[in-house]
Amino acid sequence: MQLVKKKSLKKTLIILPVVCSLFLIQCKDQKKEADNRDNEKVTQTLPELVKTYPDDIEVPEGMVWIPGGEFKQGAVEGDEMAVNHEKPAHKVAVDGFFMDETEVTNAEFKEFVEATGYKTVAERDIVWEEIKKQLPPGTPKPPDSVLQPGSLIFRKTSKSVPNLYDYTQWWQWKVGANWKHPQGPESSIEGKEDYPVVHIAYEDAKAYCEWAGRRLPTEAEWEYAARGGLDTKFAWGNDISKLSERANTWEGEFPTVNTKADGFENKAPVKSYPPNEFGLYDTTGNVWEYTQDWYNTNYYNELKSNEVTVNPQGPNKPYNPNNPQISEKVIKGGSFLCAASYCASYRPSARMANALDSSQEHLGFRTVVTVDMLKTRETE
Repeated sequence: MQLVKKKSLKKTLIILPVVCSLFLIQCKDQKKEADNRDNEKVTQTLPELVKTYPDDIEVPEGMVWIPGGEFKQGAVEGDEMAVNHEKPAHKVAVDGFFMDETEVTNAEFKEFVEATGYKTVAERDIVWEEIKKQLPPGTPKPPDSVLQPGSLIFRKTSKSVPNLYDYTQWWQWKVGANWKHPQGPESSIEGKEDYPVVHIAYEDAKAYCEWAGRRLPTEAEWEYAARGGLDTKFAWGNDISKLSERANTWEGEFPTVNTKADGFENKAPVKSYPPNEFGLYDTTGNVWEYTQDWYNTNYYNELKSNEVTVNPQGPNKPYNPNNPQISEKVIKGGSFLCAASYCASYRPSARMANALDSSQEHLGFRTVVTVDMLKTRETE
C-alpha cells in the first residue's frame, strides 16, 4: 500500500505542473480574447475623424487648423498640481477644426461692437430682481450706489494673505469697469488694441461668435488644441522652469508681490510668448477662456470608461455643490493671476467654473469654426 501511495503521489506531482500550465495558457488566451473584444469594440464605435480640411476651403484669417485626433483629457499621471475636478482622465477623440491663433483682441471686439451696436453685460443697467434670484433667500439689497454697471477688477494686497480661499481680498467690484475701461472709467484700451478683450460675460462671447459665424470651443476641443499633440503636464512639456518664458502668469507671493519675471504684471499683448505645436498663442496664462460646456463636477466620472468618447459636448446641465444656485460654464487656460501658491492653472488640464453673467478683467475667449460651418456659410 505504501508503494502504491508513492506512485500515486509521483503521478500527481507530474500531472500538476501540466494542469497548471494548461490553466495559465487558458487564462492568458481568455485575457487576450477579452482585450481583443475591447479593442474591437472601441474600433467599431470610433468613426473616422476629420484630420484634414478640403483643398477648396480657405483657412480663415487669424485662425489655424487643428487636425482631429485622440487624447486623454484631464490630469496627466503624476501631476501633483492637479485637483479633483481634473480627474479622472478619460479618452476623447475630436474632429478637426479651425481655431483663433490668439484670444479675441480689443480691436476685434471693437469691430464687432461698431458693426452691431452691441452692449456687453457689464455696460447694462443692473436689475436687482434678476440678480437676487441667484442669491440665497433674504439677501439684503445693496445700496443703489453699488447697483450700477460694472465688473470685477484685480487689486494687489498691501500685505501677505494667510487665507487664499477668500478671493474678496483681491477682487473688487468696480463701477464703470468694462471691456472699454478694463480697470474702471479712468482707464482705456487706447494703445492696447492687440491685448485680449476682457470683462466679457458668456452671452457677450456668444454674441460675438454669432456675428463672426463661429462658436465657442467645447472643453474637449479646447484642451486638445492647447496640448498641441503633447501628453505632458504643460503645453510645452514637463519642465516648469520654462514657465516664465512661455506664459504670462504670477511670479512671486500672490497677491502681494509680482516679480514680473515673465515681463508683465497684468495682461500681455497677444503673441508675447511662443506658440504651441499647433500654432496657438497664450493657451497658457494671460486670460482665462470660455468654453461652451456646462461646469458639472460629476461629468468626468461619467466618462471614465475605457471607451473613447467622440466629440463630447459636455454635461446636459450644470452642477457645482459649492454654488448650487448658479449656472456656470467651464473656463480654461489660467491667467496672469495664476501662481503656484494659488491655483497653478497654467496646465491644459486645469479648469474652473464661471457664472453666465459674471465678468472679470482676467477672462476672455477665442473662437472655433468647423469645415461644415464654413460650407454652410458658403451656400447661404
